[in-house]
Amino acid sequence: MSVFRNFKFYLLILLVLSSITVNANTCPLCPENFRTETFLDCDLCGCSTSSGSFGFGTLSNANFVGVRYIYQSFESRNGIFENSPKSEETFNTYQIWAQVPINNKFFITANVPYQDLTRRFQGRNENLNGLGDISAIGWYKLEFFKRRKLDASDVNYNSPKESSGHSLQFGLGIKLPTGKFEEALTDNVNPGFQVGTGSVDGIFSLGYNYGGDRIGVNTLMSYYLKGENKNEYQFGNQLSYSVNVYTVFSTDKMNIMPFAGLSGDVYDSIIQYGETLADTDGDILNASIGSELAIEKFIFGVSYTLPVNQNLFGDNVESIQRFSVYVNFAL
Repeated sequence: MSVFRNFKFYLLILLVLSSITVNANTCPLCPENFRTETFLDCDLCGCSTSSGSFGFGTLSNANFVGVRYIYQSFESRNGIFENSPKSEETFNTYQIWAQVPINNKFFITANVPYQDLTRRFQGRNENLNGLGDISAIGWYKLEFFKRRKLDASDVNYNSPKESSGHSLQFGLGIKLPTGKFEEALTDNVNPGFQVGTGSVDGIFSLGYNYGGDRIGVNTLMSYYLKGENKNEYQFGNQLSYSVNVYTVFSTDKMNIMPFAGLSGDVYDSIIQYGETLADTDGDILNASIGSELAIEKFIFGVSYTLPVNQNLFGDNVESIQRFSVYVNFAL
């Protein structure tokens, strides 16, 4: 399946949710050091069922260093019949992640994951753990400002530009093969059960952010161009997208930012030894809710995600649920 099979549908989701902020103003509720930004995290192990869109990060700060825990669970049917035995996969990911500014237009994001994966099948447990695939992305931020009056008598004519709250981010990055890839595990129904891909992958991203009086929107669309590893195994290219809509409740000492969103992924087929593998493509649409709490320079976040619609590996793999919690320190 081509990665663009449902592209128009997913793009429509982004446009509809983004359009609710067209006439809003800049956010007076957010302190100067807690600006609304996106953070892109490459798919958790770079494999087909590890959602890249789930990496949509913190709402409340532009530059930070922190730690994040991500839990994912899957169920795979080991056979062609409805009553075929099933295996349960649990993905635990522990990340050190950061966003570091170069100047007011350029910044870098990076994450270092540690994977702990468990597979339960017919009373037996299989476990994999170790360093995952490290990724880094360079970003350019294009910020939009309010139009100023051209009347020279206007006392504010020479004042600094006032932000409109709208911005675009363009990202170009790389994922490194620092996680171990085991060829023997590719025979599993869920070939995403890997610590890493063994390949160098390219990441191309476009994000749109907005912060208004009462609401804000973060959107992100990314394309993962996946390389072939030394085992002549290539995970399918991947299109990921995310939309989060949030509001801000502010006091003198803290900000509380509840949010809801949609996210998803579209996967191309896996290629092995130059041959396309059947039933290794798919797509998934998720719904998420969560909240952030910002106290001084510390940001605490939590999110919970459930699939709305999915078709993974010929319906032989099912995503069950996802959970994320993180703690960041604003730089």
